[in-house]
This record gives sequence, C-alpha cells and structure tokens, in this order.
Amino acid sequence: MARPRRAVGAYRAPMDRTLAADLARLPDLLEATRRAAADALATLEARPVVPPAGKPLDPEPLPEDGAGTEQALAAFQERWAPRLSASAGPRYLGFVTGGATPAALAGDWLTATHDQNSNGALDGAGQDLERETVGWLRELFHLSDAHTGTFVSGATMSNTTGLAIAREWLGERLGVSASEDGAAALGPVRVLSGAPHSSIAKALSVLGLGRRSLVPVPTLPGREAVDPAALERALADSPGPAVVVANAGTVNTVDFDDLRAVAALKERHDFWLHTDAAFGAFAALSPDHAHLADGLDASDSLCVDLHKWLNVPYDSAVQFTRRRDLQARVFQNSAAYLGPLGDHPDLVHLTPENSHRLRALAAWFTLRAYGRSGHREIVERDIACARALGERISHDPALTLLAPVRLNVVCFTLADDPTPARLTALREAVAAEAFVTPTVYGGTPALRAAFSNWRTTQADVERVAQALGSAAREIA
Repeated sequence: MARPRRAVGAYRAPMDRTLAADLARLPDLLEATRRAAADALATLEARPVVPPAGKPLDPEPLPEDGAGTEQALAAFQERWAPRLSASAGPRYLGFVTGGATPAALAGDWLTATHDQNSNGALDGAGQDLERETVGWLRELFHLSDAHTGTFVSGATMSNTTGLAIAREWLGERLGVSASEDGAAALGPVRVLSGAPHSSIAKALSVLGLGRRSLVPVPTLPGREAVDPAALERALADSPGPAVVVANAGTVNTVDFDDLRAVAALKERHDFWLHTDAAFGAFAALSPDHAHLADGLDASDSLCVDLHKWLNVPYDSAVQFTRRRDLQARVFQNSAAYLGPLGDHPDLVHLTPENSHRLRALAAWFTLRAYGRSGHREIVERDIACARALGERISHDPALTLLAPVRLNVVCFTLADDPTPARLTALREAVAAEAFVTPTVYGGTPALRAAFSNWRTTQADVERVAQALGSAAREIA
C-alpha cells in the first residue's frame, strides 16, 4: 500500500525549546545585553587599551544542544570580553579608527533590530533612508549634486568601487566595455599616484588591472603630496587615457595633494580623477582646515570612510561618483526579482554587494543627533589633541617627530637607533595606555598615533605622552 504524501508546508515540528524560551523572555534578554554593553563602555577608561595577548584559547566544540542567550552571554563575558581591545575608547590611536557616538550606537542596534535588506525598492524605505543620509554627507563634505553616493563596507571597497567605474570610463574612451568584454579589452592601463594607500593596489588586483598598472609619481620634496609638474609629465607620457588617484590625507602624515592643481590638468590631459579621502575629507568640517580639502568636488569618484572620523561602528564607508550611469553598467544585477535599472537604479545595481545591511542608519542617527556643528567639534578637538601630542614629542629628547602634524596623525620614532625591534618594544610597553601602529616614513621605521575618536580629550594626550616618554627612556 502506497504511503500518503505529506502536503507541501505540512511540517509541524514545534520550535526548538530553547529558542522558544528565548523568544518568551526576549525583553529580559535584551535588557541583560544592554547592561553588559553599558558596563563595557563604562570601563573603557580603566581597561588596558590592548590587553596582554596571553596564550591563545583552544577552540571549543560546537554545542549540539544550546543553552540559550543568557548562557551564551555569560560565556562571552567570561571567555572573550576580557581579551577584546578597548578600541571604542579614547586612547586607541591605531588605523585612524573612531568609536561609536551614542547616537551611532543606537542606530546600529536598531539596524540589527529591523534587519532590513536595503538594496531594493521592493522592501521598504531602507534605500530611501540611505539616499537621504548620502545627501547629508554630500553637503557635509561640500560636494555638488552631481555626485551620487552609496554605502559600502569600508575604504577598500569604496576605492574598489570608484576604480571599477574608472575602468569602465577607460573602456568608454577606447570604444570597449570592460564590464562586458573584460579588463583585457582595455590593453595596458596606467594608474598614476603620488603616495597611494595600500588598498589602491589591492583594488587594481581585484579589478584585473593588476598591481603593476600603478605608476608611482614623484612627490614634493619632504612631502607625501604629489608633484603636479611630475604628474603632468607622467600624463604626457601616457599613450592614452589614464586614471589618477589623488590623496586627500595620506596615512603617515595626512598630506594632501593640491586637488585643484591636479584637476586643472584635465584641461590638457584625458584622465579619470579618483580621490582617496578616507579620513581627510573631514577637514572640510573645520573652517581652519577646510582649505586642505578644497577641490574634492572636482573628483570623478571619491572615497570617504565613515567608521573613521564620523564615529559610526565598523564597517561603514561611502563612495561618490559623477558617473552613476557607468557605475550601474558595471554593477547591474539582472534577476527577475530585482527592480529595473531605470534613471534611479536600486542600490543592488551600484556596488559589488548584493547583501547590503542598512549601514546608513547609524550614520543617519549621528548626523541627525549632533548635526554639522557636533561633528565639527569632534574633528577640531581631535586635531588639537594630535597637535598637543606632537608638541610633547618634539620636546622629548627620547623621541623624534618625523613630520609636521598637519591634521590628526602624529608620525614619530625613537631618537636613538629606531629599529623595528626597538619600536615594537616601545609599542608593546605602552599598550595598556595607548595603541599606536608601526609604519615606515622616508625609510625610517616609525610609529603613528591617529586621533579620530569622539571621546578623546587633552587628558588622554597627557597619559599617552607620559607613557611614550617613560617607555622610550627605559628602552634607551
């Protein structure tokens, strides 16, 4: 006798018992999580900025039967929380990393709560909220309405997206389409830059243009800013259209290319101008420093990293371009369940990411909560802190300041025998008080302290300066 077939949708097993119990207690569990978060933030000042590494933990096996959120929270607090750095705090001075303002944190929690797929018009107003936020950011950085923008995960993805549009522009100039025919259809490509961030070479590798397409252009004497005359000579030597990557804030010394001078070269040479302004764009918020970012609006594409100086949680950045039509040509995603391209393409057609959480909400919250003036105060306070640390280092005989403090990064080294090993010892000696990162500047091994956290004050500068000076003298 044939067995009866189960009707589609006839699955009747109950919800997992532990999951059902968590659902019934959800408000209490969220309150417990809130208390854990509040305690973590309240102890930022007292915790080591980077805890001692210790012995790596042996991985635990995946549990067959879970014990619920309460037990998971307790296990996290015991096993992992003590090992996490205080990267949300005021003396984490590595990687130009901000923290999360109270409003940004609220926005990020609600991002997970509402769990939006914000890539298309079929699912709520997520992409409309993102467009409003991008409009606010465009205004914040003094860009024109000609620039459209989209949220991505960070500066690397922003630079990659901008250079992908540049790649399509090269094809337009040459009568081919890289997105349809492949990068090989372009032939040799030249990407010119004075002091590019490492993510530029990575993007060129991903895009099939190759790291070797990146052509270094001489910088001004004693600077990381490109020499406009040298750039013009390099453009004159290019056999066809080229890409120029300008820098608005280099990693080591926050040096700025003369963006107006670079853009003026378009009158005589054919090139796409991509500007990496990951954190330098925020100079536009300060009347005393806005001149550094003058000319951002001339960019054909532009990178700004928001989890740096906007102080929203990882991972969040924005990319802008003047050629959304080329952007959609590169990233269009053809599927029956997606909206058409049209004049205002859905966000799914504008970046490599089909999965696109509502990152814009944290940025929307902090901009709505504190406005232009609140974020200007953060930028100007961080600049003042960087200059104060630079001043302290310049007067400390055990340390040497390697470059002027132009904005928010202090580049320095040991005054005596600055080998990588000795600098590692210095960095590790101060890890409980401050986190700084290694670099090389002008061939000299060095350290850099980057100020971009909304909590940092002059009191933190004093603690960092004392820790660095004491450790440097002990090493000497």
